Amino acid sequence: MGLVLAHRLSVKGHNVTVFERDKQLGGLATYHDYGSFFWDRFYHCILPSDTHLLGFLREIGLEGKLRWTRTLTGYYVDRHLYSMSGNLDFFRFPLLSLLGKMRLAFTVLYCSRITDWQRLESISVEDWLVKMCGRTVYEKFWRPLLLAKLGEHYRRVSAVFIWTYIKRLFSARDTTVQKEHLGHVSGGYKAVLSRTEELIRLAGGDIKTDVTVRHIGPCPRSGLWVEHGNDREYFDKVIFTSPVNVLHSVAAPELVRVRTAGLPVEYLGVVCVVLVTRTPLTPYYVINIADSRLPFTGIVCMSSLVSPEETAGRYLTYLPKYVLSDDLFLRKPDEEIRTLFLEGLRVAVPEMRMKDIESVHINRAVKVQPLQVINYSSLVPQVTTRNENFFVLNTAQFVNCTLNNNEVVRLVDEFLKEHGHRFEQMSGSGCEASASYALPV
Repeated sequence: MGLVLAHRLSVKGHNVTVFERDKQLGGLATYHDYGSFFWDRFYHCILPSDTHLLGFLREIGLEGKLRWTRTLTGYYVDRHLYSMSGNLDFFRFPLLSLLGKMRLAFTVLYCSRITDWQRLESISVEDWLVKMCGRTVYEKFWRPLLLAKLGEHYRRVSAVFIWTYIKRLFSARDTTVQKEHLGHVSGGYKAVLSRTEELIRLAGGDIKTDVTVRHIGPCPRSGLWVEHGNDREYFDKVIFTSPVNVLHSVAAPELVRVRTAGLPVEYLGVVCVVLVTRTPLTPYYVINIADSRLPFTGIVCMSSLVSPEETAGRYLTYLPKYVLSDDLFLRKPDEEIRTLFLEGLRVAVPEMRMKDIESVHINRAVKVQPLQVINYSSLVPQVTTRNENFFVLNTAQFVNCTLNNNEVVRLVDEFLKEHGHRFEQMSGSGCEASASYALPV
């Protein structure tokens, strides 16, 4: 989010400085060194309907690096793997009757057409799906998926949770261009981040990594002070893109007011085990896991989307598990997680040969996205800036969508549409406008 903002402002002639807490740029979209190649730390794909993200890639000159691939989808339940890659697979699915399949198809289609998401906030995902599909379809298809994804916390989640996923995934099938295909940028998000950084620097901007912003406060004559380490720098304007809890700790009280509903926003974290193998594990890009006995909530075979030529002839598979951010599972030792996940993988993919595994990598993120409990939008902290030169833009403002890079760019587009004229006014007066960016812990 901060890099997209910095690029948009720097190409308009503003003097921009980015402050990055981590040693690498990108946050959840950053990359990892897998030994013989670099690729994304967490799994990402691009949908043909990701118009904001695709527009940004075109803007930074990477449109020609886009690669589209027809992908397959699997569904694992009761120790059986079923293909769910097309209509024929769907009608062959043995766990549902013909009537059940018709109700399931209607629910997905109906859900993808809903625009008034607010009315879904007050009903639990379980009650809504039972009403739409019936108890049998819910118990055999939806409940195992929810239980695997959220554990028992699914009982507190609203119907908005399932609506956001269905609407985003269904949109890929609803477009006339690249229908039923998924995409990626050649070189992964490392290529996107490197290109964005290059353009910001070419425009005269500065990017500082491994820097923790300690305090942001008003300057008596105008503008703001940003303190980091033992340094203090002056800026005309600051755009803050870290989470609200970080905002509380670094922004002076006279800059911003945060109103809460009294209840904390709960976040999902993720432990993501990444396998580098000499042979592909499955032909599916994603296998939805509907079996809570397995330690991971899905199998994402990135090499079904990305050519092994981009990963040094190796195959890349992600095994994520989502838990609440305060769950002790996030803090388990690497070796314990490695053993647990590999044992689960032997059950899910019995044909896998351990000797084909070249390396195992364990990546973690404490706060991935909020848990969309019933009436979640009423819990989101209301942030009001008290200084005309201080702005806040972060993922807490995502109340009706899943966290993905298209939504990040969309939020930046909307921010600039609403506030862009305030930066243009500064540019016209001969002042230098600067943006401050810090990533979450």
